Amino acid sequence: MPTQFLFRDDAYLTECEAVVTAVGEKNGALGVELDRTVFYPTGGGQPGDSGWLRLGGEDLAVATAVYGETKGDIVHVLAPGAFAPPVGTKVTARIDWPVRHARMRMHTGLHLLSVVLPYPVTGGSIGAEESRLDFDIPESGLDRDVLTEKLNALIGQDAAVTERWITDAELEANPGLVKTMAVKPPMGSGKVRLVEIAGLDLQPCGGTHVRRTGEIGRMAVSAIEKKGKQNRRVRVVFA
Repeated sequence: MPTQFLFRDDAYLTECEAVVTAVGEKNGALGVELDRTVFYPTGGGQPGDSGWLRLGGEDLAVATAVYGETKGDIVHVLAPGAFAPPVGTKVTARIDWPVRHARMRMHTGLHLLSVVLPYPVTGGSIGAEESRLDFDIPESGLDRDVLTEKLNALIGQDAAVTERWITDAELEANPGLVKTMAVKPPMGSGKVRLVEIAGLDLQPCGGTHVRRTGEIGRMAVSAIEKKGKQNRRVRVVFA
């Protein structure tokens, strides 16, 4: 049975009760699958959550979370030295919330950065302290201070951030929703998740986000790097 992705319904859930459904090796470490989880798996430029699995008063450290053999399963990769609980064991899965929340703020901020710079996105990476987007921009001359001012103006609108689902066919009929060139939205299950920032942005995304843009806090464009003839890397940090 596929893992129930609780973070998709509520990104603010920090823990949940779960049952171990499988144990095995993943990336050279022990991996644990659960029937339900609050752990976001690595994908779309956002790292997998770290945290703990608690059982019998003991916390087993989870180094990261990744997808399993299919996109319907999530493997909780244990830190070195941790033991894997047997299948059927009841555990409490708890994420490292301060790190996750910082990534939620960053991820939502990158959506707004793609509004400030309305160019095709060629890559990106989300961190708790610094993030980046790469853009296919034919001309240089970008100004960090100007971009920072525009980005914070959007953040300051305190716009609502919501999610909804559309069918694969609806997305194919509206290709303009997709901003990324290298990473395509996950399709094949029959439906695609859209993230909307009211009045500002709408695009497919499976990541975690804050509920309102005001929660992001002030950001600053820290660097603009030339990565090719038409590729510009824009880095952002919390101001």
